[in-house]
Amino acid sequence: MSIKRHIPNLITLLNLFCGSLAIIFAVKGNLVLAAIFVAAGIFFDFFDGLAARALNVKSELGLQLDSLADVVTSGVVPGIVMYQLLNKALPKTLQSNSDWDATFMDIQIKPFALIGLLIILASAYRLAKFNIDDRQTDSFIGLPTPANALFILSLPLILTFQNQPFVTGLLLNEWVLVGITILSCYMLNAEIPLFALKFKNWSFGENKMRYLFLLSCILLIVFLKFLAIPIIIILYVVLSLINTTSKAVY
Repeated sequence: MSIKRHIPNLITLLNLFCGSLAIIFAVKGNLVLAAIFVAAGIFFDFFDGLAARALNVKSELGLQLDSLADVVTSGVVPGIVMYQLLNKALPKTLQSNSDWDATFMDIQIKPFALIGLLIILASAYRLAKFNIDDRQTDSFIGLPTPANALFILSLPLILTFQNQPFVTGLLLNEWVLVGITILSCYMLNAEIPLFALKFKNWSFGENKMRYLFLLSCILLIVFLKFLAIPIIIILYVVLSLINTTSKAVY
């Protein structure tokens, strides 16, 4: 039995392991460590596909395992993080008046904050569609779950390391967070074509949108740090729409 055919699956399992650790930290309220392990999981998610193609060992098992790992790392964790952010954002009066008095495991659940868990449902639905959609081999339809996860997980990083009054007030407004949640769920499953960062060759002519995007990412991260992450995701969608429109015109 060839060992090399198991290498991509082992990398995928590292993604799942990182996502599982991120859940533990997210539930405990340590959203920074949750973000770090989600980033590590997404790193492994990127390289399991590269390994499968490089070793020529792509399989149906690998495809299903990859989606199951993504449900955890890029679906469950962002949902819990949004739940925690909504918990923190809720006015004290609403928090105290809307708690469910749980008699098991000393858990108190705030019904309003459960809106954040919609991200988990939308992510799972998006991944299930991806597995049966043959249109998404060279591009994406709807926002990929890792991109959405990075967007959501960037919020606690911004609040922790770039704590500015205006930004903090905006990101800890419960209605802003609800709006982000709804938009997130929509973008995951929207019929919007988005380019993939897959280079078939290094030609600038064929990959100018990808090169422009990567250069913009580097500049934004250098100057804006964690604030760059949500801007990069928005830029990704905007450039994809421009790319789609230009192709339709020509």
